[in-house]
Amino acid sequence: MLDLTIIDANTLELDLSKCNKKLKIFPFDPRLYIKRGMIFFKLARLNESLKDFNKAEELNPQLTPYLWQRGLTYYYLGKYAKAGRQFELDLSVNSQDIEETLWLYLAIAKLENPQNAQECLLPVKYDTRGFMRQIYQVFAGKSDISTLTNINTNSSLKEVFFYFLYAGLYYFAHGDNTQANLYIQKAIEVKIDDYMWYLACVHLNIFK
Repeated sequence: MLDLTIIDANTLELDLSKCNKKLKIFPFDPRLYIKRGMIFFKLARLNESLKDFNKAEELNPQLTPYLWQRGLTYYYLGKYAKAGRQFELDLSVNSQDIEETLWLYLAIAKLENPQNAQECLLPVKYDTRGFMRQIYQVFAGKSDISTLTNINTNSSLKEVFFYFLYAGLYYFAHGDNTQANLYIQKAIEVKIDDYMWYLACVHLNIFK
């Protein structure tokens, strides 16, 4: 289970309770299953998270290429082939999202190796987030990892968080768990209100 000392467990449990109540009233609303699946993920209850995302898809199959959250759950369940397939589907409807192609890279790196993952890295030209473009360059082999670890003092908290998170994930993909945990811990310390912050907590809880 997740180390609840690093998250606001009370708030998450309250959110879960509210979602459970709504699902009793609207048991066929796929959006509620996605919402609860995300809460379960934040609590590192991964099997329950996956079950809810699958239920949302069952209720509305058109959601399949938009279930990026399920891809992350698959990844942390060690189901790397299914994670990769989910991110491939996501990219079919959102080809300009750098994070989607980075997660496809991460899934392939664990399933095969980083070299094959880099060959599958899709070109992304129009993501408006400059910091994500910098992160992409590292994964593409066009920039050194120090680009992410030597933080510019002008960077915002959000930028610092994502630099550290993806530095950690890059190291993890390359089999260096010590460096991976170091930078993911640094990312957690830069607490921001973002689903990916909880992902960092889940990662460290599983691989510490």
